[in-house]
Amino acid sequence: APDIPVIDQAYSKLSNSITVEWRAVPGATNYMLTAQDGDSFVETLVKNSPGTVTGLKPATLYRITVRSINSGGKSQPSPFRKVKTVLAAPILSVRSPSCDSIAVSWKAVHMAAGFSVSLMRSDGLGRMLKQNTTNTSLIFTNLDPGTLYTIKAYAWNANGMPGDDFTYNQRTSPNAPVDVKVAFSSGALRAIISWMPTEGALTYSVTVSSGLLKLRCNTSSASCMVPSLQCSSEYYVSVTAYNDAGSSEPTDAVSLKTIPCAPVNISIEEDEPGHLLVSWSGVSLGHYYVVFVKSDDGLEVHCNTSYTQCHFQSDCGFTYFISVFAYNKAGQSPLGDVFNYTTAPCCPSEFRAVFMSSDTLRVTWAPVRGADLYETRVAGGSSVVLCRDTATACTLSALQCSTRYNITVYALSEARGSNTSCEPQNVATAPCSPKIKNISKEGLSVISVQWQPNKEEATYVVTARGEAGLWHCTSTRNSCTLMDLPCGSAFSVSAIARSPAGQSLPSYSIPLETAPCCPNDLILTQVAQSVTNISWSVGRGAQTYVTTLESPKGQAKCHTLQTHCLLGCITCGTNYTVSLRAISETGLTSSCTYQGYSSSACCPSGVKLYRLSNNGIRVFWGASDETINYTADLHGSKGNFSCTPSWGLSHCDITKIPCGDVYTVVVAPVTDNGLTFCPKKIYSVTCSGSSVGMVIYRGKSNAKHI
Repeated sequence: APDIPVIDQAYSKLSNSITVEWRAVPGATNYMLTAQDGDSFVETLVKNSPGTVTGLKPATLYRITVRSINSGGKSQPSPFRKVKTVLAAPILSVRSPSCDSIAVSWKAVHMAAGFSVSLMRSDGLGRMLKQNTTNTSLIFTNLDPGTLYTIKAYAWNANGMPGDDFTYNQRTSPNAPVDVKVAFSSGALRAIISWMPTEGALTYSVTVSSGLLKLRCNTSSASCMVPSLQCSSEYYVSVTAYNDAGSSEPTDAVSLKTIPCAPVNISIEEDEPGHLLVSWSGVSLGHYYVVFVKSDDGLEVHCNTSYTQCHFQSDCGFTYFISVFAYNKAGQSPLGDVFNYTTAPCCPSEFRAVFMSSDTLRVTWAPVRGADLYETRVAGGSSVVLCRDTATACTLSALQCSTRYNITVYALSEARGSNTSCEPQNVATAPCSPKIKNISKEGLSVISVQWQPNKEEATYVVTARGEAGLWHCTSTRNSCTLMDLPCGSAFSVSAIARSPAGQSLPSYSIPLETAPCCPNDLILTQVAQSVTNISWSVGRGAQTYVTTLESPKGQAKCHTLQTHCLLGCITCGTNYTVSLRAISETGLTSSCTYQGYSSSACCPSGVKLYRLSNNGIRVFWGASDETINYTADLHGSKGNFSCTPSWGLSHCDITKIPCGDVYTVVVAPVTDNGLTFCPKKIYSVTCSGSSVGMVIYRGKSNAKHI
């Protein structure tokens, strides 16, 4: 076995170990170190000096021995040395209660008389702070916020011997961030909060609170986005910095007012035609409002107000799209509901009313913007007429004559109904047809027509229509006179009424027949002493004729369909009045008078012939009227002879008349046309021996001798 080692020195630098130094023993390959505490001991095998025995208890007195070892065995233990292990290091509990302080605490260390604690920035900057204390805690203040410090502590015993030291790295908590800024994004209802980075801060926590609502955002950068904010809300924003030491104080709260919410309870109404009133409920945090009104033709107007209503001018027949926004410093509220409001259609223009007939009126108008349907309302008389159509025209029938109607055309829309401010148009219908009450003759060619007039003022036109033409008369009263109607004509008489409103239908026609025309020409021809032939031209309209020759001595009359007639029983030498009555088929009569007619003078009576001495014959007669001149005509085979007496005589002489001949003798009144209706008498003039003969009257059955 090797020699016994000799310990040079033994000491304890750590609370769980003792280091031993000795002189080397020749031939020894290993050494066995033994630390004995009472019955317990700890052995450690080492190669050479120095050697350390570990696993010891702090502040404990140990007996230290060394034995050398080789292949031959172990030596005896060296003389022992007594060595006490140093104090254990205090186990530190470190925290940073504030951004500029670090609090250190520990548990009591066995056999410790005091403690020494030092603190220094880990980056080596600044000076080291050191404190000795017999307490088990202390605080370092006035430190740099957010800075990493190295803390070393150890305990010493009553002899001042320091024990193990304990090193701990501790960072101070960060300072509160500064220059906090809030950027609000109104469109996304989110806020971006930014600040200046704080020394030593590892993370940051942003708190956005409003009442009981708290929103948080954690980040390691110097900004943070907080989404899903509520409109019309006021938030308070604070930022806290964090590191492994703890948190900073929150920053002073920064007020964040979000954009207002979209206005609600929006109402739109036309307080009067042409004016829209838009109103809404006030919005929290809304400083002012802007109302946008866009019409369907693309024109847009807006209104800024701090009140909760706006007035706009509007046109009829337009659709307006209305949106209301609230504003504050944060921006514009979100888009709320977009309302559309359609104004009632305009009242139709270019109104035109044309009568198609007396009781039918066609009304037209120009198309109206926004109209889906048109309603024509006609009020007048005792009825109301309605007409609904999509067309811009309406035909109103069965209207009452002589009536004023108020015609109102409304344009209707499904969205708004009709415009109630449309003015009615006043239209009067044509007068009612007159009713002819009476037609009377005022004269030969004058007809008076009477009718029942209308209540309204009107001009009446009476028309007589026939083959002979048209005749008119006009009056504003209830009668008028048709003049110069031709005779012998048939007419249809009707009346119409005219007014500025139009012309009535004609009245029912009344037949009218004028009296027959008197014949223009009437000729009387005496065909016998007591018979006269009367002929005349045709009287228009006459069917029969009654001719009358009348004198104090009597009358002769003839009723015939012809245009001529023979009248007998005519008294000779008599003046007659000539009259003719033309009678129509319906019995109308025209009394016609003509120039008087005188029948031929009466034939003389008692015609006798007397033989004169000079071969002459005297014709003698009894005159019927002393004022009448007569002529005597003798007609024989040997010649014709005549004589005319002096005024007032009733005989005349014919000289040198041949005898031996038969003469026809006629004594008749002298007439202009030479016609005579006196009887002819035949006389025979005989010759005697001395050429004196006899005159013999030869009648129908006998002869007379003179």
